Amino acid sequence: MVNQNTTAHAAGSPVLDEVSKLIIEQLQQDGRRSYGAIGKAVGLSEAAVRQRVQRLTEAGVIQIVAVTDPMQVGLFRQAMLAINVDGPLEPLADALAEMDEVDYVVICTGRFDVLCEVVCADDSDLLDLVSNRIRTLAGVRNVETLTYLKLRKQTYQWGTR
Repeated sequence: MVNQNTTAHAAGSPVLDEVSKLIIEQLQQDGRRSYGAIGKAVGLSEAAVRQRVQRLTEAGVIQIVAVTDPMQVGLFRQAMLAINVDGPLEPLADALAEMDEVDYVVICTGRFDVLCEVVCADDSDLLDLVSNRIRTLAGVRNVETLTYLKLRKQTYQWGTR
């Protein structure tokens, strides 16, 4: 018998059963796949799949979004910014996360304290973002800009391993 619920363990994060993992993998292959088609693939009714997807979404386990090719929507400059910080990291990471051009922020260990990916219309916008908005944030010691020349792979299909 299939457990119809995605439960949570003591730490508050959901515990994913095998069926929920299969649903996630189906959605990673095609986020527009119908609940009926997913149900057939995983052995649940359409309604049960809909309920599980809703719970997974509400719990923050998954997001279902349209991913664009930046160049085809007029955003011709992408870069990874590697930032060193003096002082607390989280306020800076939060400030970066609020910027529209920033689509990825991570606090990390190693040579840099924070990495963020940015998507800009052109080099002029990237220069303005780095010089006038990011370098002026409190705590920024230095920013290394790694400009993307060619994207070879971008995937969101890592499954639930």
